[in-house]
Amino acid sequence: MERICKPAGRTSMAAAWMVATWGTIVTLLACCALLAQPQDTRPAYEVATIKPNNSGNGSSRTNGSKGQIVFINQTLKRLIERAYMAKPFQVTGPGWMKDVSFDIAAKYPPDTNKDDRPIMLRTLLEDRFKLAVHHETKDMPGYALVVAKGGFKLKPVASSGSSGASRNGGRVQTLTAKKSSMADLADDIARNLGEMVVDKTGIDGVYDFELRFTTDDLSYNATDADSVPSLFTALKDVMGLRLRPEKVPVDIIVVDHVDRVPADN
Repeated sequence: MERICKPAGRTSMAAAWMVATWGTIVTLLACCALLAQPQDTRPAYEVATIKPNNSGNGSSRTNGSKGQIVFINQTLKRLIERAYMAKPFQVTGPGWMKDVSFDIAAKYPPDTNKDDRPIMLRTLLEDRFKLAVHHETKDMPGYALVVAKGGFKLKPVASSGSSGASRNGGRVQTLTAKKSSMADLADDIARNLGEMVVDKTGIDGVYDFELRFTTDDLSYNATDADSVPSLFTALKDVMGLRLRPEKVPVDIIVVDHVDRVPADN
């Protein structure tokens, strides 16, 4: 009986040891697999809520305060433009993106870098709307912002303090800028014209200015019947700049996929 039982005991112990060993190996492999998974390092909001806005109200706005951002009645297309800091003509995709609007309230993590804020919106759109895009570069009709004959007319201002630009008016508009660079000005002009504008002035520094112009006729050097200059003429008269028509490279964001309805909050 002893001879029969002893080998059996050794076999059971060996089997138990093998099971324990394999269990440890499996656990270690699972841990290694988890560690090997790429970490999500995308900048993201701490928390965000998304609600459809079916009011039919044409107005939209963005409210920002310390630590948070609120988008009111923003179309999905406009949100994508904001996420990529793109102009309307740079984003192409399903036409219905202009027909659905949302309210978004989001909280930034502490000490958020200003440059990360658009990327956080991009992360939100990727996670909640399953946004997928690719980029294409196209040469399109546009303008180069250059110094006009007679030279640049403004003096630089101190860069410290608040900055920004505002535009108001309808047929006659006023663009008021504080501590604006030439690149900022080119961006504002592009949004007004709906065409790409590239800064080729070679002018550094920031400037305060006000441009008053008509939107009736944006053709080169045109003015309206009320003697309010076109944007082209206002740039030359006020700032000593001009817009030179030329083909410019444009980064196009092509929307490959986006959900019409976001994932639940």
